[in-house]
Amino acid sequence: MKVIALCENDIITVKKNHPCDKKAFEFKVLRVGSDIKIQCVSCLRSVLIPRVKLEKNIKLVNGRTPQ
Repeated sequence: MKVIALCENDIITVKKNHPCDKKAFEFKVLRVGSDIKIQCVSCLRSVLIPRVKLEKNIKLVNGRTPQ
């Protein structure tokens, strides 16, 4: 399995939307490690999610397909 290169302050687009009022698909990366902390761009809530689970759901990183 190939690891997707993520850095802090990257904006990622995921396949499944966030269940906030605006149904956002974009998140900002706050912390990177074995667990990744992301923040919803529209409602500013943050979520800590395992890297393996997040990498399966990423569509775009900063507007580009993940390498």
